[in-house]
Amino acid sequence: MCLSIPSQVIALHEDEQAVTVDTMGVKRKVSSHLMAEALEIGDYVLIHIGFVMNKIDKADAMESLALYREIVEKLEQEQQES
Repeated sequence: MCLSIPSQVIALHEDEQAVTVDTMGVKRKVSSHLMAEALEIGDYVLIHIGFVMNKIDKADAMESLALYREIVEKLEQEQQES
């Protein structure tokens, strides 16, 4: 199973057909070759194997990120308790 964490576009590299994204604090450059729709700084996207697959609504992205943060917190708590 593959889970895609929403990532926010923080820089555009149009000459390379790429964008830099921030995924829960981790920044990386990914390809936007597969996107027909133009991307802008601030957009939220889903990435698979280094390619932007689609743009998602900010509200949906925020909801997903909140759930991922909750999962991370729970796992960290469990790790500290063991």
